[in-house]
Amino acid sequence: MAVETIKWVNGSTRSFGDRSPLGGIARIIDQTKLPTKLEFIDCCDVKRMWKAIKRLEVRGAPAIGVAAAFGVLLGINTFKGSHKDKFLKLFYDTCDYLATSRPTAVNLFNMLSEMRSVVDHNLKADVAMLKKLLHKRAMEIFEEDRKVCRLMGAHGVRLIKNGMRCLTVCNAGALATVDYGTALGVFYSAKKQKKIFSVYSCETRPLLQGARLTCWELMREKIDTTLICDNMAATLMKQGKIDIIFTGADRIAANGDAANKIGTYMLAVLAKHHKIPFYVVAPKSTFDLHIKTGRQIPIEERNPNEVTHCMGGQSAPAGVQVYNPAFDVTESSLITGIVTEYGIIQSPYTDNIKKILC
Repeated sequence: MAVETIKWVNGSTRSFGDRSPLGGIARIIDQTKLPTKLEFIDCCDVKRMWKAIKRLEVRGAPAIGVAAAFGVLLGINTFKGSHKDKFLKLFYDTCDYLATSRPTAVNLFNMLSEMRSVVDHNLKADVAMLKKLLHKRAMEIFEEDRKVCRLMGAHGVRLIKNGMRCLTVCNAGALATVDYGTALGVFYSAKKQKKIFSVYSCETRPLLQGARLTCWELMREKIDTTLICDNMAATLMKQGKIDIIFTGADRIAANGDAANKIGTYMLAVLAKHHKIPFYVVAPKSTFDLHIKTGRQIPIEERNPNEVTHCMGGQSAPAGVQVYNPAFDVTESSLITGIVTEYGIIQSPYTDNIKKILC
């Protein structure tokens, strides 16, 4: 993808009053405006980045992880002077604050942990050095996301044969990462290899990430794309129009259970019934090996207005009760394989995840 979902823009040093390399802003695509407008938001402080994550202006587990790392830089931008204890308090408070933005995508917490490790392993460094080390690690996190997405695409592409009709849900593409995608990265790799295939994109209610974002991405890359309503998937499978399914993930437990956008579990059950391969595409940073099963994954519940109002218009009676979980969990028994930067992990997941990732 030519468009950059998130990047660090250097230039502003006035917040430090010195020549610190940290001076800069995080620039993100405002994904709430797509597909009709391609607009960018300049996040100049940590509160604006927190808001961007919470409001889904930046979204997708890997992109949220990068946003968290950049958010740390924005948080410590306000610090002046060399008092180390005060700096450390600001740093840890910033990490804790960013951790409250969204609960399910583990990349957010993993990347904050990466930033904390920089400080924890360099406690003798002065404030100026810690700033430089944190900036360096944030940029490494950014570049690592780009690298692992390309690797996942390279591993996953061999699953696509000429003539295949693929199905995906939500958006696991360039807009969910730095620039290439997880599930959609497999499609981009297939396009690069000149394979002939097509993609069905579930609209993904209630916020229509499949319709607004995935279709926008795939059409920009001139990939054969068809939009369907979420409740059409079973019929397409029954008609023999789906050959393989690729989804992303927001958190994967040690046994391979995977949390992803609400509606993914439904597709996995349908795929099992219709004997269709179902693959999850996610990097190591999306795995949470501290939890044994998907039952331990926290599921975010979002504003009822997302369900009762669609694209700005009211679509349900005022006052109706609403249940709006943002994610569901697909048991590993329904997953054919998990495509990672290290290769494709298959059952038995508990053993193979530990063997490949650890």
